[in-house]
Amino acid sequence: MGLESHIQELADKHHKLDEQIHEELLRPHPDDLMISELKKKKLRLKEEIERLRHNIH
Repeated sequence: MGLESHIQELADKHHKLDEQIHEELLRPHPDDLMISELKKKKLRLKEEIERLRHNIH
């Protein structure tokens, strides 16, 4: 797997987490713990994506 395709895969996961967070927030009683965990995963993905993009240049 090339680095660019790996970055795109991570970006897709990041976007899916964003959608999950949004869906959870729309529920009548959102699960704050789940939202917190999803946000942490999303942040880790963002940091990994930025690190990999930095390594390309």
